[in-house]
Amino acid sequence: MKATIQFEGVYTAIFGLFLLFGFGCAPSESADEVASKRLLAHVEALASPAMEGRETGTHGELLASAWLDSVFNSIDLVARGDSGSIQTFHYKPHPPMQMHGMGDSAVLGMALVQEIEGRNVLFSSNSEESSGWGVLAAHYDHLGYGGEGSLFRGEPRLHAGADDNASGVAAMVELARRFALDTPEHPVLWAGFSGEEKGLWGSNHFCKHPTIGLDSIKYMINLDMVGRMHGDTLAVYGTGTSPEWMNLLQACNEDSLILIPSESGVGPSDHTSFYLVDIPVLHFFTGQHPDYHKPSDTPEKINIEGIIKVVDFVERIMRTLDQKSDWPFTPTVDQDKDSTPSFKVTLGVIPDYLFDGRGMRIDGVSEGRPAANSNLQRGDVVVSIDTVQVIDMMSYMQALSLFNAGETSTVVVQRGSDTVAVDVTWD
Repeated sequence: MKATIQFEGVYTAIFGLFLLFGFGCAPSESADEVASKRLLAHVEALASPAMEGRETGTHGELLASAWLDSVFNSIDLVARGDSGSIQTFHYKPHPPMQMHGMGDSAVLGMALVQEIEGRNVLFSSNSEESSGWGVLAAHYDHLGYGGEGSLFRGEPRLHAGADDNASGVAAMVELARRFALDTPEHPVLWAGFSGEEKGLWGSNHFCKHPTIGLDSIKYMINLDMVGRMHGDTLAVYGTGTSPEWMNLLQACNEDSLILIPSESGVGPSDHTSFYLVDIPVLHFFTGQHPDYHKPSDTPEKINIEGIIKVVDFVERIMRTLDQKSDWPFTPTVDQDKDSTPSFKVTLGVIPDYLFDGRGMRIDGVSEGRPAANSNLQRGDVVVSIDTVQVIDMMSYMQALSLFNAGETSTVVVQRGSDTVAVDVTWD
């Protein structure tokens, strides 16, 4: 009842937002053209200033959850939350690190930290309980006006989060609409998680307090940042969580997408919560970019045609999985704390996680950090740091573990056809 009362005050605003982003369809338009309009409308709605950046626990998150509830209701799905479609969760963030170890002041600091209430939005495409559930998820929260997690340096500004993750939510809604028109044999849970940016809060809560039986879940697919496809390249994480994933991906890849698979079921998005309770997972991602966690992640930069390719691909995967009675799970060999390098310095760059060549390709440079101070650029491929050869991401992190703040190292990069060496002072 509490969630219902909270939503009553925002439905008028949400209805107005629907009108704002509504559209008509000309008789001559193709199915893809109509779908593209729908996808763009959803991205623009979630990334609009009215949503205030969708930070968990804020009025903007409340508006966004009500918007998603309304959209799913318009598709005539079945609510699967604790109260209607809403599953509420509460977290009390840790106090700032400087409070730790300060005696009574630390206790006072902990007391002053306010508990945050977040909302997952959960629907299903089938009203009957059964085994063989699929879960298709996308987090709808973002960073609000910046703060912790933002890579923007400057006064607080709206972080629209068009790619992160209005793109994934738009793709999820489009898939839900297709499955509502052609109902699968086995039910699908459509999960809009919040708290992802805070540390996978919403998905973690769901896996501890599921609204359907965890034992009945056959697989989980996660869509996070699928709006900036370059060419036909698509990263797929979690391919080692079932021995059957790679065969299925290859069989469903009718558009000949260039797939970059990664076996691990652990990563910085909501699929991790499901992998940790022994559910096979896949996470789709179109790549990092310089607008990540900045105000510049805006709708006009979204590649709608790329989202359509992801939606088509994922639909084929889900339709095939619907014909399977079960789907085997296998644990992956993840880096543990003894094998993962620890380091005290950073170059201040965003790596290109889709790069499959030799070295570590830079996809973004943070202002005022060592890379920017040494004129390293987006597109540079780090091939060595002092005497250490950089082969891939792991060897790059191993190299960083060797240095301390204030030291200077020679970083060699491949810049186009040129090899460039620069001195970098670590911080």
